[in-house]
Amino acid sequence: MLSCKLAMEKKRFFIASFVPMLFLITMWSIFLLSSFFNVDIVKLGLYPLKSKGLIGIITSHFIHVEFNHIISNTVPLIVLGTLLFYFYPEVALKVLLILLIIPNIIVWFIGRPSYHIGSSGLIYGLVSYMFFCGVFTGNKSLLSISLLVIFLYGSIIWAIFPIDYKISWESHLAGFITGMVLSAIFKDKYVYKEKLPEWYTEDDEKYAYKDEIGENENDEYCRNN
Repeated sequence: MLSCKLAMEKKRFFIASFVPMLFLITMWSIFLLSSFFNVDIVKLGLYPLKSKGLIGIITSHFIHVEFNHIISNTVPLIVLGTLLFYFYPEVALKVLLILLIIPNIIVWFIGRPSYHIGSSGLIYGLVSYMFFCGVFTGNKSLLSISLLVIFLYGSIIWAIFPIDYKISWESHLAGFITGMVLSAIFKDKYVYKEKLPEWYTEDDEKYAYKDEIGENENDEYCRNN
């Protein structure tokens, strides 16, 4: 039984890492090919309030021109992306797609007149989503993930402020706000519900909320897997 559960969790982990790995393979392929052939890909970045910069809403996450830049984004993307698909499988793809698009649209409207490149805005969105989802749901398991995320990446919060002009703090801020909003939108999928006793009157609440999975398999709860 234990070996079966371990095998299932291992399979689930590999499935959760598939999309993040696919994203990273694409990102690294673009970086290596552009470096090898000496192609300037910065113009595929996001340029605010210019029609030439609209393509960057889709492509900017994959554009890195420095090795240190892409390395610094690689580990957080695989860690946070896998956590997202492992613990939030019901909404993970929706959250990822929204975080890829909406923050960049915001930056296109409010960003400084410069090319904004890199996937750090996505990282901030993932950090924000997983932190606030644990806070908003009150789910103990998800709260532990919130604490883990803060422990690993809490220090990055300062980069949402315009401290370093060379850093796209607008992307960081837009990603952070979008992640927080998404966590509020999708939080109901991760709040366990338990029916109240039959003697409750119609004026009482229909459901009571709890953050622990019941031991009775016949109990009705929202699933978190």
